Order: sequence, then C-alpha cells, then structure tokens
Amino acid sequence: MAALITSDFEIPAEISAGIFEKAQKGSTLAQLSGARPQKFGKQQVFVLTAPPKAELVGEAAQKSPTPASYSSKTVNPFKLQVTMRFSQEVQWADEDTQIGVLQDLASNAGIALGRALDLVGIHKINPLTGTVSELVKEGLIDTKQLITLVGTKYDEAVEAAAGTVISAGYTPTGIAMDPALSFGLSTMRDTTGRKIYPELGFGQNITNFAGMNAAVSDTVSAKNEISVASKLLGITGQFDAFRWGVQRSIGAHLIEYGDPDGLGDLQRSNQVAIRAEIVYGIGIMDSNAFAKIVSGE
Repeated sequence: MAALITSDFEIPAEISAGIFEKAQKGSTLAQLSGARPQKFGKQQVFVLTAPPKAELVGEAAQKSPTPASYSSKTVNPFKLQVTMRFSQEVQWADEDTQIGVLQDLASNAGIALGRALDLVGIHKINPLTGTVSELVKEGLIDTKQLITLVGTKYDEAVEAAAGTVISAGYTPTGIAMDPALSFGLSTMRDTTGRKIYPELGFGQNITNFAGMNAAVSDTVSAKNEISVASKLLGITGQFDAFRWGVQRSIGAHLIEYGDPDGLGDLQRSNQVAIRAEIVYGIGIMDSNAFAKIVSGE
C-alpha cells in the first residue's frame, strides 16, 4: 500500500471493492435494477415504443410494411463525492493505522454514495442540501401514476400500484419500500388478530413481496435528507426501465492544502482531507413503467 504521504495514492483493492459493495447495498435502485456497463458522458439510448407486428401472407401475395417506432432517451452522468477530514497525524502513523483510516472512509463513503443513487434517481435532490438540483431533470418521483394509501390497507396500495404498471404495458418486477410501508405490511392482521404476512418479520429485510423483488430503505421517502417531505412510501415498477451504471470507478485523493470543503484551511487546523468520487450514469427509459405509493396523511 502507498502510504498517505503524497497526494496521489490508490485505495487497496479489497477496500475499494468494499466501497462499491456498500454503495450497492445502500441503494434500493441498485438492488432492484442492477448496474449496466457504460461509457463516460451523456449517452443516447433508443427504446422500442411500438413493436412491429407480423403479417400473415398468402401465396404469391405482396408483403406489407411492418413499421416499428423508437424514441431516444438520455442517460446523464452525475458526479458524486465524499470528502472527509482527518488529523494530520494520520500521515505519520503506521501502515495498520492508515489502512484503518481508509476502511473508515470506505465504510462511510460507500453508505453515502449508495444513498445518493436513490436520492438523485428518485427525488432529484442534492444529498448534501436536500433540495432539488437543477442538474437532475428527471426522477422516479415524477411518474404520474400515483396510488394514495387509504388508512392501513398497505397491501391494497401495493396491489393497485402493480395493477397500474401492468395497465401501462409493463411488468412489475420490483418494489422499493420506505420502512414505514414495509413495517405496515409486516404488521397487518386479519379479523382474528393473526399476522397476514408473518414471513416479513418486522419488514426491515424484505427481499420479496407478492412475487416481486423488494428492497427497503429510508431513501425512498428521503426523510433524513429531503428539505420538503415527499410523502413517498414506495415505488413499484419494471426496474430495468431505470438505467444506471458506474461511468468512472471510485478513486481517492489526499488533499493537504487549501480549503477543499469550505470548513477552513487544512494547514491551519492541522488536518488532511481524503476525497472519494464516483460518476453514475442515470436515465429513466419510461416513467410509465413505475407507479408511486404515497401517504394519504
């Protein structure tokens, strides 16, 4: 391992892999849709909107045209970064201590970058400020297909959302849930007081519901980041219509001078900073492939 004594160094492979692993586990969208290889920069993806129809042709009869329609969708790059400050003394520590610092960076950066994929891809917000970013033009929150939860009929809301997706010509392959929705489902009871879905436990580690893949995170509502409450409880949809990938792998850079994060001069505070960055490519092929469930309160 290169010691933290120069501005250029590489995170050990096992630690770098840990960042991406945590990022994937921290995102409902990553769990439900899966990353696709991407080149760097803005990309155009052609989506079949009206498939061709086959024609029955009689003997010696002329063949008719069977047109198909395509639309162009954009996958946009979004750079996200995490900057962490440490005491300058970390540069003078032994290698085990330095690896410990990098592992701390990996753990915290992985969680933050994973949450960011949801916060940008669903809510269009800058995770740091909690406000909608002008850099993000579309998010799953924009879907017009909306189901409002009535009372505590959580399963009926999920069923209605899935039906809406099916009516739009798509297959509901997954559901992203806020813990409020997953807990509500897990605690539903029949008229005798028995749990309807005992297999859900308390709803915190659901991976499947009603034949759909499921993922649970408070990034769905973004209640810990968003500046204006969204009331979003869940998103059901055909999740391959959410296109994402890593356009630039995670790198790290040691910063010894200046004020890289607006918290004051590093040298004056006897600090160094380590910054990890990633570039996601994100695009929504059709917002009608998704339906959102919102709280009626």
